[in-house]
Amino acid sequence: MIVCHCNSISDRDIHAAIDWMRASDPDTIITPGKVYHALGKKPDCGGCLDHFIGTMEKSDNLGVPAVLANMRRGRGRFSVK
Repeated sequence: MIVCHCNSISDRDIHAAIDWMRASDPDTIITPGKVYHALGKKPDCGGCLDHFIGTMEKSDNLGVPAVLANMRRGRGRFSVK
């Protein structure tokens, strides 16, 4: 399904980009801008942003990297005191 008509980006393209980014750097924070960049595209009108983010959220590989998961106060090795 086409998510971004301006750039002809499909849901499969988005999921493939997320999978590629997670495989190449497990600790990266994945944003819509990084997905566009990974696909060699630039956002145009922004009308697809809600749908684009919704599609990203369906990916199993989008989650917060393990190294950042416990950064709240009092947890993990990066605790703030």
